[in-house]
Amino acid sequence: MKKTVITYGTFDMFHIGHLRLLQRLKDYGEKIIVGVSTDEFNEKKGKKCIIPYKDRAEIIENIIGVDMVIPEKEWSQKVIDIKNYNVDCFIMGDDWSGKFDELKSYCEVIYLPRTTGISTTSLKSSLSITSPELKKDIDKAFILIESIRKNLTY
Repeated sequence: MKKTVITYGTFDMFHIGHLRLLQRLKDYGEKIIVGVSTDEFNEKKGKKCIIPYKDRAEIIENIIGVDMVIPEKEWSQKVIDIKNYNVDCFIMGDDWSGKFDELKSYCEVIYLPRTTGISTTSLKSSLSITSPELKKDIDKAFILIESIRKNLTY
């Protein structure tokens, strides 16, 4: 029987920890589904992403072994996704340990150890800027880049 595995994440500033998590999913099943948190959902969680949802989803879609990417729009959709996609195994990093145990009545729940020494939070904090003037200039540059990006056609 082909096992289906699902995981969720924001996957902002994609790094080696993200890649290793996605690679390890194949140890638990053949079909891999990844829920990528939308920008709107991240706002509800109090998170600000550097990379927009569309780009984060495209990155994940192009990882070898990922079969499907779905938008994660709210906390409560996990049960619906598990049922709709016939999920056998729900997997998250162990920083979420115990937080999704209620899903055990629908499928197996596994918390995998995180990759040591790397996280999106640590990357973002290493990029933090102490000069308010420089931060304002960088914010203006990001706004300009985003407006240019929206007007580009590929």
